[in-house]
Amino acid sequence: MFKIAPLPYAFDSLEPYIDKETMEIHYTKHHQAYCNNLNAAIEKHPDLFNKSLEYLVTNYDQLPDDIKTTVRNNAGGVYNPNLFYQMITPNYSKNPIGNLEKAIDQKFGSFAAFKELFNAAAKSRFGSGWAWLCVDENGQLSVISTANQDSPLTLGLKPILGLDVWEHAYYLKFQNRRPDYIESWWNVVNWDFAEQLFKK
Repeated sequence: MFKIAPLPYAFDSLEPYIDKETMEIHYTKHHQAYCNNLNAAIEKHPDLFNKSLEYLVTNYDQLPDDIKTTVRNNAGGVYNPNLFYQMITPNYSKNPIGNLEKAIDQKFGSFAAFKELFNAAAKSRFGSGWAWLCVDENGQLSVISTANQDSPLTLGLKPILGLDVWEHAYYLKFQNRRPDYIESWWNVVNWDFAEQLFKK
């Protein structure tokens, strides 16, 4: 059975930037529901429990027809938040570090320019989805946005940093003010984790 990853900090650890109630509902209700739905679908084809989340996310076309849509809707809903909760931390720093910092400066000109591009991707995502900083097989960075729970993995890209812009990720605190949520999120970015992903 697939499980959601343990939350690496307390629900209130990201206050005041991300509030306790949002974190608790996001993790225990929304994230868990995706996992429950995924497991229920996979139970019809239990051999798929031997596959990884990454496999399920990137091989929708190879899945049995009767669960294809359900898995697409829910596998990313487990995989993406599993990453997201590690991409934010109470032990944050304000700027990227190490090799990732150098790569951001080289690709985008400056951290400020990258941040502006990333913010635009997050703000302009219509409806629900994500903004991502990704790296390709050649080590080149790009900023993209995906709809719903789609993953950069399906595009052959590895996520380095991701921002969840589904309303359930911010609505209790920020209501319809997504730009305010985006600005607040920068205060809890886990640049150490992003650097680890980039090195991989």
